[in-house]
Amino acid sequence: MNSLQLQENLKKYTRIEDCPIRNVLSRFSSKWAMLILCVLSENEATRFNTISKAIPDISPKVLTETLKNLEADGLVKRKLYAEIPPRVEYSLTDVGQTLIPILNDLISWALDNYAYISRRKKK
Repeated sequence: MNSLQLQENLKKYTRIEDCPIRNVLSRFSSKWAMLILCVLSENEATRFNTISKAIPDISPKVLTETLKNLEADGLVKRKLYAEIPPRVEYSLTDVGQTLIPILNDLISWALDNYAYISRRKKK
């Protein structure tokens, strides 16, 4: 790669406001967001308590905040039923569904390489 090509490639990643990889990954790259997306991918509609039980080490506050962020980004939809007590279900949007094959590839990669990476971390 010559110097000009390198400079052009670097521009893609150094202009923070224009960098698609930074701006898109930042939306769902937290460990909680990815786990929530995976839980929602396994069900048509999922209630808050079910997500909480599936990911027991997430606090209710962080779960609520992460769901709100995923909803604001258009990856998750929230459906409120007019019942007493109110019932809320979360599910993936069509755009959220398109992310699941990519997350599944990442999960497969993690399973294949976890032992190697774990050994390297301990050195």
